[in-house]
Amino acid sequence: MNKSKPIYPPNIESSYTASPLNSAQGASEIERFRQTVATIEREVGQVIVGQQKLVRQLLLTLLGGGNALLEGAPGLGKTMLIQTLAQVIDCSFSRIQFTPDLMPSDIVGTTMIAVDENSQRYFRFEAGPIFSNIVLADEINRATPKTQSALLEAMQERSVTVAKTSYALDPPFFVLATQNPIEMEGTYPLPEAQLDRFFFHINVEFPTHEELFEIANRTTGAVSHDPVNVTSGSDIITLQRLARQVPIATPLTRYAVKLLEATHPQHATAPDMVRRFVRYGASPRGLQAIIIAAKALALIDGRLNVDYPDLQDVLLPALRHRLILNFEGQAEGITADDILKSVIQTVRT
Repeated sequence: MNKSKPIYPPNIESSYTASPLNSAQGASEIERFRQTVATIEREVGQVIVGQQKLVRQLLLTLLGGGNALLEGAPGLGKTMLIQTLAQVIDCSFSRIQFTPDLMPSDIVGTTMIAVDENSQRYFRFEAGPIFSNIVLADEINRATPKTQSALLEAMQERSVTVAKTSYALDPPFFVLATQNPIEMEGTYPLPEAQLDRFFFHINVEFPTHEELFEIANRTTGAVSHDPVNVTSGSDIITLQRLARQVPIATPLTRYAVKLLEATHPQHATAPDMVRRFVRYGASPRGLQAIIIAAKALALIDGRLNVDYPDLQDVLLPALRHRLILNFEGQAEGITADDILKSVIQTVRT
C-alpha cells in the first residue's frame, strides 16, 4: 500500500516536539503572532458583526491544528463566518453540503477508469472536495453515519484511503463543520467517537440588540465588504509551530490533568454534579486540546507562558462535546457547560 506522510501539521496527538521559545526570540515572534491574529480578526469583523468570542475560538482551533464543530440556530452566520475565514486565509477551500443521499465517495473521491493516448485503459483517482486546506462540512448531522465516517481518517490522520491506497492531505488542513441543534427530523447525531475528533465544539450565540442593528445596516444597503487575503496557509503552519513552543509549567500541566480527571464520575476528585449527572468523562484528546489552545491564547495575549486563566478559558469549548451525560442529567436538563463550570469551581490549582 502506498502511504505518503503529510509534512505538517500533524493532528494533536502528534509526537512533534520543538524547543521552547526563549526571551530573546520571544518578543519579536509574539508580536508577529499577535499582529497576524489581530489582522485576521479585523478583516473577518468587516463581514461578521460581533461574535468576537466565536471568531477567537475558531482561530484557536486553526492555530491548534484541529477541527471545529459550530453549533447554532439557523441564520446566525455560521456558514458565512467559515467562508469569510477561508477568503481571509489564502488557501484552498471546499464546501460540502451534507444531505441524506450524500455518499462517502462524494467526499473523498473515487477511482475511475480512464483511457490514455494509446487507447489503453487504466485506473485514475479523482480527488473529492476533502482535498482542500479548509473544508466546510455544512449541516454535517444531515448525512448518514456511513457518510459522516468518511471524514474520520481525514480529521485524525490527515490522509484519505481509497482502494487500498492512502493519499496525504496537504497542510494546513481543517474540517470546520456546522450543525443545527433545534432540527431533529432527517438528522443523524454524530457518534461520540467522531465528536472526540473535534478540537473545539463552539456554540454560536444569538446577537445582541446592537449587533442586530448593525447587521441590518450592513446587509440591507447597497454597499458590501469583500474580505481580502491577509495571510496564507504557510503562515498558519508557522504560527501553529510557534504556538506549540510556548512553555507550560509543570503545575499548570497537572492542573489541566486535574480538570480532565474531575469530569470522570468514578474519580476521587469529581464534584457531586459530575458523580450525579455524568456517565463518561472527557478523553485524553480533550487534555491535548486544552493545553494547545491555552498556549495559543497566551501568545495572542502577548505572553510567553501559559497561566491558569488560559486553561479555564478554553475548557468549555474543548470538553463540552466530550462529556456523556446519564439519563438523570438529560432528564434534569443539565448541560455539559453546567458540569464544566462546576469542575472549574471545584478543582483547586
